[in-house]
Amino acid sequence: MTPWKKLLTLESMNQRVRAAKVPILGPLPLRAAEIQREIQEGIHKPFTQITPCSYGDLQAMGYKPCTFLRQVAALCTYPELLESDQFPEDSKTRARAMLQNLDNGSVGSYNPGYIAQTLPHKIASFIQRRDGGVPSNPKNIIVSSGTSQAILSVLSLVVNDEEALNTGILLSVPSYSLYMDAIALAGAVMVPYYLEEGRSWAIDVHRIRESLPAVRKYCNPKVICVINPGNPTGHVLTREDISEVIQLAAEENLLIVADEVYQENVFAPGSAFFSFKKVLYEMSPKYLERIQLISINSISKGISGECGSRAGYIEFVNIDPAVFQVLYIMKSFCIPPVIGTLMLEVVVDPPQPGDPSYDTFIMEKQTLLDNLAQKSRITEEILNRTPGIHCNAIQGALYAFPRIHIPNKAIRLAQERGQEPDDFYCHLLLEDTGIVLCSGSEFGQKEKTYHFRITLLRPITELESILQQITQFHTRFLAEYS
Repeated sequence: MTPWKKLLTLESMNQRVRAAKVPILGPLPLRAAEIQREIQEGIHKPFTQITPCSYGDLQAMGYKPCTFLRQVAALCTYPELLESDQFPEDSKTRARAMLQNLDNGSVGSYNPGYIAQTLPHKIASFIQRRDGGVPSNPKNIIVSSGTSQAILSVLSLVVNDEEALNTGILLSVPSYSLYMDAIALAGAVMVPYYLEEGRSWAIDVHRIRESLPAVRKYCNPKVICVINPGNPTGHVLTREDISEVIQLAAEENLLIVADEVYQENVFAPGSAFFSFKKVLYEMSPKYLERIQLISINSISKGISGECGSRAGYIEFVNIDPAVFQVLYIMKSFCIPPVIGTLMLEVVVDPPQPGDPSYDTFIMEKQTLLDNLAQKSRITEEILNRTPGIHCNAIQGALYAFPRIHIPNKAIRLAQERGQEPDDFYCHLLLEDTGIVLCSGSEFGQKEKTYHFRITLLRPITELESILQQITQFHTRFLAEYS
């Protein structure tokens, strides 16, 4: 008989999975949860509650859901409400039309036809309106269960373990940490390209181009990932920036993966969102012939903020249709929740002028953007008048990513504890104030620079108080460790 031993252990498990480091499950949030339990048990702290400021969950931070979207979702979920006089007629009309596209009129069905055929037509119409008439083919669109699943699926498609060199994925630094995990899980190699903090987090395409010969000695770079508007940096790419990335991709035969989930969250004066697809179609035809593009969007951000509903879409440009069949097989393991896909339809086809719900919809949208713009200005002003903290202008998305000065004494102490210096900083801040931030090391950053990410989503008066506490802590921190 074969000697018995535990088959699945940390040493024997898939080491790619073991290497994944999801920030919301890391040591800092775990310690925050532990402190919250201690407070509930009566253990004294210098604060009365934990204050999460680390993630972009609009509704968890107090934002009201989009009224029209929730009305339609409620009507579809419980059709008996269609007889109620508490809902405007356009929400009822929309719900009736959507229910006709569902199997037996039920959100409890799998509804593969709606998800794979009906909804992509709605999304294609949205993309075409957004991009000023640039054509969009519904056959090139796949509905996904949120951004995370879309990223994992797309990156896994490009890796071929039978090739001599590992697949290289060019990824901006700083970047949304999920990409780092997705690259590792796919068995690819992350090739960092550093955003220029001194130029409002601009992409230095010339530097990327110069680095590629050396990169090709150890991997085969196939993909360049771009997040626009930026997470965690809050920058918005100009049309010229996007055009330069497209030119680079054409010259170097790179697939572009454009993460555009924050496209509705642009609020700085003079900033505007341009999709990669729109810019591509406005360039010379030779680029459209050469470029392969995959873009991603979801309902988690924007003005809907439906993080828990898990629905989004992937659009493919110039990708072999045979690839879709492979992706459809992969997607069968993760069918999007039907209620989320119904919400996605409302997001891409909102109320129009003249509809009873239009004025409320526009008011809610503008209120959100004005609120984010105001809070971005407050965040910049408070942080930038604090010695040892610098915050670039915030143009879009939902975050600030300020740079912080950490004295050498604190850096040495962090190293002794096996921590990154800004992670050490965030842990001290948590213990002192109860405020939970994300350290810059979770997103990547240039060597010997340190940052944290803070969400803009807290109510204004609460955000001002949080920022004041951070600046007061930073002053004490510098005094103690300088």
